[in-house]
Amino acid sequence: MEFIDQLHRKIILPKTPQRIVSLVPSQTELLVDLGLKKQIVGMTKFCVHPESLRKEKTVVGGTKQVHFDKIKTLNPDIILCNKEENTQEMVLELEKIAPVWVSDIKTIADCCEMIISVGELFSKKEKATNISRQIQMEAKRFSDFVSTKPSLNVAYLIWKDPHMVAGKKTFINTLLELNNFKNIFFEKEERYPQVTLEELQKADLILLSSEPYPFSEKHISEVKAIVKNKKILLVDGEYFSWYGSRLVQAFDYFRSFRINSLAG
Repeated sequence: MEFIDQLHRKIILPKTPQRIVSLVPSQTELLVDLGLKKQIVGMTKFCVHPESLRKEKTVVGGTKQVHFDKIKTLNPDIILCNKEENTQEMVLELEKIAPVWVSDIKTIADCCEMIISVGELFSKKEKATNISRQIQMEAKRFSDFVSTKPSLNVAYLIWKDPHMVAGKKTFINTLLELNNFKNIFFEKEERYPQVTLEELQKADLILLSSEPYPFSEKHISEVKAIVKNKKILLVDGEYFSWYGSRLVQAFDYFRSFRINSLAG
């Protein structure tokens, strides 16, 4: 069987894979929602959904560094990677162990394409199609809802020391736009530019993400000390950055965020 991944690489598989190593947390969750929990043999330490999974499966490392010997011992039929989360060097080394399917997600359309492709890879196309349709339906409903809400200039922080934000050509930026937020750092060349806190003065709203850096309440005070008279809020980074089946829930989170945290 021949498949094409999202980097337009050809993947040849003799049969439907039964032993999966997933190095992408959001795609690990998708596999479970597709009914493929038993087929997962290896995953990263960041694959936190569902919670019980790490106790049941072999953890092979993180998303940037893995134990290749552990993965080889698992004898996988296929390894799932992502262009942003995993390095090119990793993919080249992993290809010596098993076929590697790589996703590349920047938009909702990319996400839905990935879900359908994963469904085809593992003979779960009907379930994958249902998830994809649900995401598109929820996205449309939310788009209609948020179109009546005011547009806000936003900065979305993902890291501290140095401070870094989500920029253009990122999935986070796509979801910011869907929320009727205008990313003030969209014009910067880098996808995740390093910024100073003083630069955040241009924003109406500053969002501190729960991941990859775990911003908390104390960081709101730190930012407020430099950035005066701006609304600063903590947000669930999984809903703004995880693609896959988690997106089905994301739009309810965004709606609640608008109603409860950004009244009007």
